[in-house]
Amino acid sequence: MPKSFLGNSALDNAVAGFTAGAVSTIILHPLDLVKTRFQVDDSIKSLRERHFGATFNALRTIARKEGLIGLYRGVSPNLAGSTASWGFYFYWYDLIKRWMANGDKLTKLSAAQHLLASAEAGAITVFMTNPLWVVKTRMCVTSRKDPDAYKGLIAKYEGIRGLYKGLIPGLFGVSNGAVHFMFYEEMKKWRLKIAPEKDRERLDNIEYILVAGSSKTIAIVATYPYQLIRTRLNNQKFVIKYNGVIDTIKKVYSAEGFLGFYKGLAPNILRVLPSTCTTFLVYENMCAFFRKHA
Repeated sequence: MPKSFLGNSALDNAVAGFTAGAVSTIILHPLDLVKTRFQVDDSIKSLRERHFGATFNALRTIARKEGLIGLYRGVSPNLAGSTASWGFYFYWYDLIKRWMANGDKLTKLSAAQHLLASAEAGAITVFMTNPLWVVKTRMCVTSRKDPDAYKGLIAKYEGIRGLYKGLIPGLFGVSNGAVHFMFYEEMKKWRLKIAPEKDRERLDNIEYILVAGSSKTIAIVATYPYQLIRTRLNNQKFVIKYNGVIDTIKKVYSAEGFLGFYKGLAPNILRVLPSTCTTFLVYENMCAFFRKHA
């Protein structure tokens, strides 16, 4: 058994992931707010306006109309969702990897095993946290001054099913984490192969940033459309009604074309890359701290 600070390596990973998710969410929530509002905008003309500059314009507009506090609209469910997601994800990921390794070194796992372990951990996490993301989306797409702002209890007015809207595309989104973690683990193994004299327990901080950023970029480009579909299903304030995943795909493609599936990609990249790098940097350093003081 590996050394553990909290008595269980999976629990160490959960606490490290929880802390990492909290830090990155608090720092970068405003960009997530803009990304969400871009995603729910189903107007055709907005396609020409979605570029990196539009992200900063949107931030200025929100701050001017709603105040600086408006940039943190929906931060509570986002914080709860992010911390819970990262905590549960790393907990299950560590448990599944160690079960697959069967007592052998985790570095012996293949790319396919890392892909499967991260996919399984992601699926479990989605089921556990989907309600938090529904609440977060409802809050992010309205302002505090909006008379139509969502004030009711979702479960009360829409039933338990209302808390699980967007679950199917959320499960599709497990592919994002699976691809990300597979490349992340393989890049770390590659680093050890070309520099075996370095500490095998951890990379340098710059290496963590480069590895996390590179692997996440690949995953974002490959799987981004599911996020837009999930956001459209989570939010119901549309002229167009979306009824399920297939119906949403058809309507988005018909009205907005292929590029419609990539609305909000610019603010998503701006947010996700620093968020991912921050999350993994905090996570890996906390794990190193736990190992050192186990």
